[in-house]
Amino acid sequence: MVKKLKIGILFGGKSAEHEVSIRSARSIVSALDKKKYTAVLIGIDKSGRWFLPDKKKFMSKKGVESFPENGVGDSVALLPQSCGKLINLSRKKQVIKLEVVFPVLHGTYGEDGTVQGLLELANVPYVGAGVLGSALGMDKDFMKRVLRDVGLPIGKFLVLHQNEPHPKFSQVIKTLGGPVFVKPANMGSSVGIGKAGSEKEFQAAVKDAFRYDQKIIIEQFIKGREIECSVLGNEKPRASLPGEVIPQHNFYSYEAKYLDENGAILKIPADLPKTVIKKIQKSAIETFQVLGCEGFARVDMFLTKTGKIYINEINTIPGFTKISMYPKLWEASGMPYTQLLDKLIELAQDRYNRKKRLKTSFQEDL
Repeated sequence: MVKKLKIGILFGGKSAEHEVSIRSARSIVSALDKKKYTAVLIGIDKSGRWFLPDKKKFMSKKGVESFPENGVGDSVALLPQSCGKLINLSRKKQVIKLEVVFPVLHGTYGEDGTVQGLLELANVPYVGAGVLGSALGMDKDFMKRVLRDVGLPIGKFLVLHQNEPHPKFSQVIKTLGGPVFVKPANMGSSVGIGKAGSEKEFQAAVKDAFRYDQKIIIEQFIKGREIECSVLGNEKPRASLPGEVIPQHNFYSYEAKYLDENGAILKIPADLPKTVIKKIQKSAIETFQVLGCEGFARVDMFLTKTGKIYINEINTIPGFTKISMYPKLWEASGMPYTQLLDKLIELAQDRYNRKKRLKTSFQEDL
Protein backbone atom coordinates (compact mmCIF):
# COMPACT_ATOMS: atom_id res chain seq x y z
CA MET A 1 0.00 0.00 0.00
CA VAL A 2 1.41 3.39 -1.03
CA LYS A 3 1.89 5.77 1.89
CA LYS A 4 -0.28 8.87 1.62
CA LEU A 5 1.51 12.20 1.75
CA LYS A 6 0.50 14.63 4.47
CA ILE A 7 -0.19 17.98 2.79
CA GLY A 8 -0.40 21.02 5.05
CA ILE A 9 -3.00 23.47 3.72
CA LEU A 10 -2.01 26.85 5.16
CA PHE A 11 -4.85 29.38 4.92
CA GLY A 12 -6.49 32.48 6.41
CA GLY A 13 -3.80 34.92 7.51
CA LYS A 14 -3.32 38.53 8.58
CA SER A 15 -4.62 39.97 5.35
CA ALA A 16 -7.59 41.78 3.89
CA GLU A 17 -7.85 38.73 1.60
CA HIS A 18 -8.40 36.40 4.56
CA GLU A 19 -11.91 35.39 3.48
CA VAL A 20 -10.84 34.67 -0.11
CA SER A 21 -8.12 32.36 1.25
CA ILE A 22 -10.72 30.37 3.19
CA ARG A 23 -12.71 29.71 0.01
CA SER A 24 -9.58 28.61 -1.84
CA ALA A 25 -8.48 26.26 0.97
CA ARG A 26 -11.88 24.63 1.17
CA SER A 27 -11.87 23.93 -2.59
CA ILE A 28 -8.36 22.45 -2.48
CA VAL A 29 -9.18 20.11 0.39
CA SER A 30 -12.34 18.94 -1.41
CA ALA A 31 -10.44 18.21 -4.63
CA LEU A 32 -7.26 16.56 -3.30
CA ASP A 33 -7.00 12.89 -4.26
CA LYS A 34 -7.88 11.10 -1.00
CA LYS A 35 -5.99 7.98 -2.14
CA LYS A 36 -2.73 9.94 -2.42
CA TYR A 37 -2.94 12.63 0.25
CA THR A 38 -4.05 13.41 3.77
CA ALA A 39 -4.94 17.09 4.10
CA VAL A 40 -3.83 18.78 7.32
CA LEU A 41 -5.68 22.07 7.75
CA ILE A 42 -3.59 24.83 9.33
CA GLY A 43 -5.56 28.01 9.90
CA ILE A 44 -4.06 31.42 10.62
CA ASP A 45 -6.43 33.85 12.28
CA LYS A 46 -6.32 37.61 11.77
CA SER A 47 -4.04 38.06 14.80
CA GLY A 48 -1.49 35.68 13.22
CA ARG A 49 -2.07 32.64 15.45
CA TRP A 50 -1.65 29.22 13.82
CA PHE A 51 -4.06 26.47 14.84
CA LEU A 52 -5.68 23.20 13.79
CA PRO A 53 -9.34 23.90 12.98
CA ASP A 54 -12.12 21.38 13.29
CA LYS A 55 -12.07 19.87 9.81
CA LYS A 56 -15.75 18.89 9.66
CA LYS A 57 -16.90 22.32 10.78
CA PHE A 58 -14.50 24.07 8.46
CA MET A 59 -15.58 22.05 5.45
CA SER A 60 -19.25 22.78 6.13
CA LYS A 61 -20.64 25.95 4.59
CA LYS A 62 -21.50 27.32 8.01
CA GLY A 63 -17.99 26.66 9.27
CA VAL A 64 -16.38 28.59 6.43
CA GLU A 65 -18.61 31.61 6.78
CA SER A 66 -18.05 31.94 10.54
CA PHE A 67 -14.32 31.14 10.59
CA PRO A 68 -12.35 31.45 12.83
CA GLU A 69 -14.91 31.60 15.64
CA ASN A 70 -16.32 28.23 14.62
CA GLY A 71 -13.85 25.39 15.02
CA VAL A 72 -10.66 26.97 16.40
CA GLY A 73 -8.46 24.17 17.73
CA ASP A 74 -5.01 23.59 19.17
CA SER A 75 -2.23 26.12 18.59
CA VAL A 76 0.58 24.86 16.33
CA ALA A 77 3.92 26.06 14.97
CA LEU A 78 6.60 25.10 12.46
CA LEU A 79 10.12 25.27 13.85
CA PRO A 80 13.34 26.07 11.91
CA GLN A 81 15.06 22.99 10.48
CA SER A 82 12.24 20.74 11.68
CA CYS A 83 11.85 19.14 8.20
CA GLY A 84 8.16 19.88 8.20
CA LYS A 85 7.34 18.86 11.76
CA LEU A 86 4.24 20.71 12.91
CA ILE A 87 4.48 21.10 16.68
CA ASN A 88 1.24 21.12 18.67
CA LEU A 89 1.76 23.83 21.29
CA SER A 90 -1.38 22.86 23.18
CA ARG A 91 -0.36 19.19 23.37
CA LYS A 92 3.40 19.38 23.35
CA LYS A 93 4.06 15.70 22.72
CA GLN A 94 2.00 15.69 19.51
CA VAL A 95 3.89 16.25 16.24
CA ILE A 96 2.53 16.05 12.68
CA LYS A 97 5.13 15.41 9.96
CA LEU A 98 4.19 17.32 6.80
CA GLU A 99 5.64 16.17 3.47
CA VAL A 100 4.53 19.28 1.55
CA VAL A 101 2.96 22.59 2.56
CA PHE A 102 0.47 24.31 0.26
CA PRO A 103 0.24 27.98 1.29
CA VAL A 104 -3.03 29.34 -0.01
CA LEU A 105 -2.56 32.68 1.70
CA HIS A 106 -3.57 35.56 -0.54
CA GLY A 107 -2.05 38.96 0.14
CA THR A 108 0.24 40.24 2.89
CA TYR A 109 1.92 37.88 5.37
CA GLY A 110 1.42 34.98 3.00
CA GLU A 111 1.93 35.85 -0.65
CA ASP A 112 4.74 38.33 -0.05
CA GLY A 113 7.65 36.03 0.84
CA THR A 114 7.20 36.08 4.62
CA VAL A 115 5.67 32.60 4.94
CA GLN A 116 7.91 31.31 2.15
CA GLY A 117 10.95 32.34 4.22
CA LEU A 118 9.57 30.47 7.22
CA LEU A 119 8.98 27.35 5.11
CA GLU A 120 12.54 27.55 3.79
CA LEU A 121 13.83 27.68 7.38
CA ALA A 122 11.56 24.79 8.32
CA ASN A 123 13.21 22.80 5.51
CA VAL A 124 9.97 21.55 3.97
CA PRO A 125 8.80 21.46 0.33
CA TYR A 126 6.11 24.02 -0.44
CA VAL A 127 3.92 24.92 -3.38
CA GLY A 128 4.46 28.15 -5.30
CA ALA A 129 7.06 30.86 -5.74
CA GLY A 130 10.03 31.23 -3.40
CA VAL A 131 10.95 34.21 -1.24
CA LEU A 132 12.18 36.55 -3.98
CA GLY A 133 9.52 35.72 -6.56
CA SER A 134 6.79 36.11 -3.95
CA ALA A 135 8.13 39.44 -2.69
CA LEU A 136 8.56 40.88 -6.19
CA GLY A 137 5.16 39.65 -7.30
CA MET A 138 3.47 41.19 -4.28
CA ASP A 139 5.05 44.64 -4.41
CA LYS A 140 3.62 46.27 -7.54
CA ASP A 141 6.22 49.05 -7.40
CA PHE A 142 9.28 46.77 -7.60
CA MET A 143 7.49 44.30 -9.89
CA LYS A 144 6.88 47.05 -12.45
CA ARG A 145 10.44 48.34 -12.16
CA VAL A 146 11.88 44.88 -12.89
CA LEU A 147 9.52 44.27 -15.82
CA ARG A 148 10.30 47.73 -17.24
CA ASP A 149 14.05 47.23 -16.91
CA VAL A 150 13.99 44.01 -18.98
CA GLY A 151 11.85 45.64 -21.65
CA LEU A 152 8.47 44.04 -20.98
CA PRO A 153 5.64 46.48 -21.74
CA ILE A 154 3.88 48.04 -18.75
CA GLY A 155 1.70 51.11 -18.31
CA LYS A 156 2.96 54.37 -16.83
CA PHE A 157 2.81 54.62 -13.05
CA LEU A 158 3.67 56.77 -10.05
CA VAL A 159 4.51 55.69 -6.51
CA LEU A 160 3.35 57.56 -3.43
CA HIS A 161 4.48 56.93 0.16
CA GLN A 162 2.29 57.69 3.13
CA ASN A 163 4.68 60.21 4.66
CA GLU A 164 4.97 62.24 1.44
CA PRO A 165 2.80 65.19 0.35
CA HIS A 166 -0.12 63.95 -1.75
CA PRO A 167 -0.24 65.38 -5.27
CA LYS A 168 -3.36 66.90 -6.75
CA PHE A 169 -5.23 65.09 -9.49
CA SER A 170 -4.31 67.84 -11.95
CA GLN A 171 -0.62 67.13 -11.34
CA VAL A 172 -1.03 63.36 -11.76
CA ILE A 173 -2.85 63.52 -15.09
CA LYS A 174 -0.07 65.61 -16.61
CA THR A 175 2.08 62.46 -16.38
CA LEU A 176 -0.44 59.63 -16.61
CA GLY A 177 -3.49 61.10 -18.29
CA GLY A 178 -6.93 60.41 -16.88
CA PRO A 179 -8.68 58.58 -15.42
CA VAL A 180 -6.23 56.71 -13.19
CA PHE A 181 -6.28 53.68 -10.93
CA VAL A 182 -5.08 53.97 -7.34
CA LYS A 183 -3.93 50.78 -5.59
CA PRO A 184 -2.14 49.64 -2.44
CA ALA A 185 1.32 48.51 -3.56
CA ASN A 186 1.06 45.25 -1.60
CA MET A 187 -2.43 43.85 -1.94
CA GLY A 188 -4.49 41.66 -4.26
CA SER A 189 -8.08 40.65 -5.02
CA SER A 190 -8.77 44.30 -5.96
CA VAL A 191 -8.83 45.26 -2.27
CA GLY A 192 -8.38 49.02 -1.78
CA ILE A 193 -8.43 49.82 -5.50
CA GLY A 194 -10.16 52.93 -6.77
CA LYS A 195 -10.72 54.46 -10.20
CA ALA A 196 -10.48 58.25 -10.23
CA GLY A 197 -11.51 60.75 -12.87
CA SER A 198 -11.77 63.86 -10.70
CA GLU A 199 -10.00 65.55 -7.77
CA LYS A 200 -12.64 64.33 -5.32
CA GLU A 201 -12.49 60.73 -6.53
CA PHE A 202 -8.69 60.79 -6.56
CA GLN A 203 -8.29 62.02 -2.98
CA ALA A 204 -10.88 59.50 -1.78
CA ALA A 205 -9.09 56.67 -3.62
CA VAL A 206 -5.70 57.71 -2.16
CA LYS A 207 -7.14 57.77 1.34
CA ASP A 208 -8.72 54.34 0.91
CA ALA A 209 -5.57 52.75 -0.56
CA PHE A 210 -3.46 54.02 2.34
CA ARG A 211 -5.75 52.10 4.70
CA TYR A 212 -4.11 48.90 3.42
CA ASP A 213 -0.50 49.86 2.73
CA GLN A 214 2.09 52.55 3.43
CA LYS A 215 2.94 52.74 -0.27
CA ILE A 216 0.47 53.09 -3.12
CA ILE A 217 0.60 52.92 -6.91
CA ILE A 218 -1.11 55.35 -9.25
CA GLU A 219 -1.50 53.75 -12.66
CA GLN A 220 -2.25 54.96 -16.14
CA PHE A 221 -5.66 53.83 -17.43
CA ILE A 222 -5.13 51.50 -20.39
CA LYS A 223 -8.15 50.96 -22.58
CA GLY A 224 -8.17 47.36 -23.62
CA ARG A 225 -9.45 43.87 -22.98
CA GLU A 226 -8.54 42.36 -19.60
CA ILE A 227 -6.72 39.11 -20.31
CA GLU A 228 -5.45 36.57 -17.77
CA CYS A 229 -3.11 33.65 -18.35
CA SER A 230 -2.11 30.84 -15.95
CA VAL A 231 1.51 29.69 -15.76
CA LEU A 232 2.67 26.34 -14.34
CA GLY A 233 6.16 24.89 -13.85
CA ASN A 234 9.61 25.41 -12.41
CA GLU A 235 12.57 25.62 -14.77
CA LYS A 236 10.47 25.07 -17.90
CA PRO A 237 7.09 26.69 -17.25
CA ARG A 238 4.17 26.50 -19.63
CA ALA A 239 1.16 28.73 -20.09
CA SER A 240 -2.53 27.90 -20.30
CA LEU A 241 -4.99 29.19 -22.82
CA PRO A 242 -5.79 32.81 -21.91
CA GLY A 243 -9.13 33.94 -20.51
CA GLU A 244 -10.90 37.27 -20.62
CA VAL A 245 -12.57 39.22 -17.82
CA ILE A 246 -15.44 41.44 -18.90
CA PRO A 247 -16.39 43.55 -15.85
CA GLN A 248 -20.03 44.51 -15.43
CA HIS A 249 -19.06 47.10 -12.80
CA ASN A 250 -16.94 50.24 -13.27
CA PHE A 251 -13.91 47.91 -13.08
CA TYR A 252 -13.08 44.42 -11.81
CA SER A 253 -13.47 45.31 -8.13
CA TYR A 254 -13.52 43.06 -5.04
CA GLU A 255 -17.33 43.18 -5.12
CA ALA A 256 -17.37 42.16 -8.78
CA LYS A 257 -15.00 39.26 -8.09
CA TYR A 258 -16.47 37.78 -4.94
CA LEU A 259 -19.76 39.34 -3.82
CA ASP A 260 -21.78 39.91 -6.99
CA GLU A 261 -22.31 36.72 -8.98
CA ASN A 262 -23.05 38.90 -12.02
CA GLY A 263 -20.10 41.22 -11.37
CA ALA A 264 -18.10 40.02 -14.36
CA ILE A 265 -18.31 37.73 -17.35
CA LEU A 266 -15.39 35.28 -17.55
CA LYS A 267 -14.71 34.05 -21.08
CA ILE A 268 -12.69 30.84 -20.80
CA PRO A 269 -10.90 30.55 -23.12
CA ALA A 270 -10.83 34.06 -24.55
CA ASP A 271 -11.94 34.52 -28.15
CA LEU A 272 -8.60 35.36 -29.73
CA PRO A 273 -6.65 34.49 -32.89
CA LYS A 274 -3.96 31.81 -32.48
CA THR A 275 -1.18 34.31 -33.15
CA VAL A 276 -2.41 36.55 -30.32
CA ILE A 277 -2.80 33.56 -27.96
CA LYS A 278 0.83 32.60 -28.56
CA LYS A 279 1.95 36.17 -27.96
CA ILE A 280 0.03 36.31 -24.66
CA GLN A 281 1.42 32.95 -23.52
CA LYS A 282 4.95 34.06 -24.35
CA SER A 283 4.49 37.31 -22.38
CA ALA A 284 3.06 35.40 -19.40
CA ILE A 285 5.99 32.96 -19.30
CA GLU A 286 8.54 35.77 -19.67
CA THR A 287 6.92 37.68 -16.79
CA PHE A 288 6.92 34.54 -14.63
CA GLN A 289 10.61 33.86 -15.30
CA VAL A 290 11.84 37.45 -15.05
CA LEU A 291 10.30 37.77 -11.58
CA GLY A 292 11.93 34.52 -10.44
CA CYS A 293 8.69 32.60 -9.93
CA GLU A 294 8.24 28.85 -9.70
CA GLY A 295 5.30 26.54 -9.20
CA PHE A 296 2.35 28.59 -10.36
CA ALA A 297 1.10 32.12 -10.96
CA ARG A 298 -1.49 34.03 -12.94
CA VAL A 299 -0.37 36.89 -15.16
CA ASP A 300 -2.89 39.66 -15.84
CA MET A 301 -2.52 41.95 -18.85
CA PHE A 302 -4.32 44.35 -21.15
CA LEU A 303 -4.78 43.80 -24.87
CA THR A 304 -5.44 46.96 -26.86
CA LYS A 305 -7.34 47.27 -30.15
CA THR A 306 -4.03 47.59 -31.98
CA GLY A 307 -2.89 44.24 -30.57
CA LYS A 308 -0.39 45.64 -28.07
CA ILE A 309 -0.01 43.81 -24.75
CA TYR A 310 0.65 45.58 -21.45
CA ILE A 311 1.55 43.51 -18.37
CA ASN A 312 -0.62 44.60 -15.45
CA GLU A 313 0.54 42.30 -12.64
CA ILE A 314 1.36 38.77 -11.52
CA ASN A 315 -0.43 36.86 -8.77
CA THR A 316 1.87 34.25 -7.22
CA ILE A 317 -0.96 32.68 -5.16
CA PRO A 318 -4.03 33.34 -7.29
CA GLY A 319 -7.54 32.53 -6.17
CA PHE A 320 -7.94 28.75 -6.14
CA THR A 321 -11.64 28.01 -5.80
CA LYS A 322 -13.10 25.68 -8.40
CA ILE A 323 -14.54 28.70 -10.21
CA SER A 324 -11.38 30.83 -9.98
CA MET A 325 -9.67 31.85 -13.19
CA TYR A 326 -6.37 30.03 -12.55
CA PRO A 327 -7.73 26.46 -12.31
CA LYS A 328 -10.50 27.13 -14.84
CA LEU A 329 -7.92 28.15 -17.45
CA TRP A 330 -6.01 24.91 -16.91
CA GLU A 331 -9.22 22.95 -17.09
CA ALA A 332 -9.90 24.58 -20.47
CA SER A 333 -6.33 23.66 -21.45
CA GLY A 334 -6.89 19.98 -20.66
CA MET A 335 -5.79 19.71 -17.01
CA PRO A 336 -8.62 19.15 -14.50
CA TYR A 337 -8.50 20.62 -10.96
CA THR A 338 -7.42 17.44 -9.12
CA GLN A 339 -4.67 16.73 -11.67
CA LEU A 340 -3.50 20.33 -11.34
CA LEU A 341 -3.09 19.87 -7.57
CA ASP A 342 -1.04 16.70 -8.20
CA LYS A 343 1.25 18.66 -10.52
CA LEU A 344 1.73 21.52 -8.03
CA ILE A 345 2.71 19.09 -5.27
CA GLU A 346 5.11 17.35 -7.67
CA LEU A 347 6.70 20.70 -8.60
CA ALA A 348 7.14 21.57 -4.91
CA GLN A 349 8.98 18.30 -4.28
CA ASP A 350 11.09 18.71 -7.42
CA ARG A 351 12.32 22.17 -6.40
CA TYR A 352 13.03 21.01 -2.85
CA ASN A 353 15.10 18.08 -4.10
CA ARG A 354 17.06 20.32 -6.48
CA LYS A 355 17.89 22.74 -3.64
CA LYS A 356 18.92 19.87 -1.37
CA ARG A 357 21.75 19.04 -3.76
CA LEU A 358 23.31 22.49 -3.31
CA LYS A 359 26.22 22.93 -0.92
CA THR A 360 25.55 25.09 2.12
CA SER A 361 29.11 25.24 3.41
CA PHE A 362 32.50 25.82 1.84
CA GLN A 363 35.16 23.16 1.98
CA GLU A 364 38.27 23.23 -0.18
CA ASP A 365 38.87 20.20 -2.32
CA LEU A 366 41.72 18.20 -0.87
